[in-house]
Amino acid sequence: MSEHVINLTDATFDEQIGAASGAVVVDFWAEWCGPCKMIAPILDEIAAENAGVTIAKLNIDENLDITRRFDVMSIPTLIVFKDGQAVKRLVGAKPKGALVQELAEFL
Repeated sequence: MSEHVINLTDATFDEQIGAASGAVVVDFWAEWCGPCKMIAPILDEIAAENAGVTIAKLNIDENLDITRRFDVMSIPTLIVFKDGQAVKRLVGAKPKGALVQELAEFL
């Protein structure tokens, strides 16, 4: 994981999402998920290039409470939070250009 991406857990999720200024893009992922591994470096790049947004990762296998709370059924799922509220959901791996376009309003 890059220095620009934070790791969330069931225990830290609410505090870190609530305390964040600006948008937080949470990547719901798993170690065994091929598409999750494909977008991980893309998310690292987006985090490094856009100081106004926080990129965070939550391992669904290790953090079932948050995964269930947000009804994550497929991975990768990206949920954008603004002021502590989920405001956008993206499901599936996308190339960098498509992700940047989908997230443009928050970057």
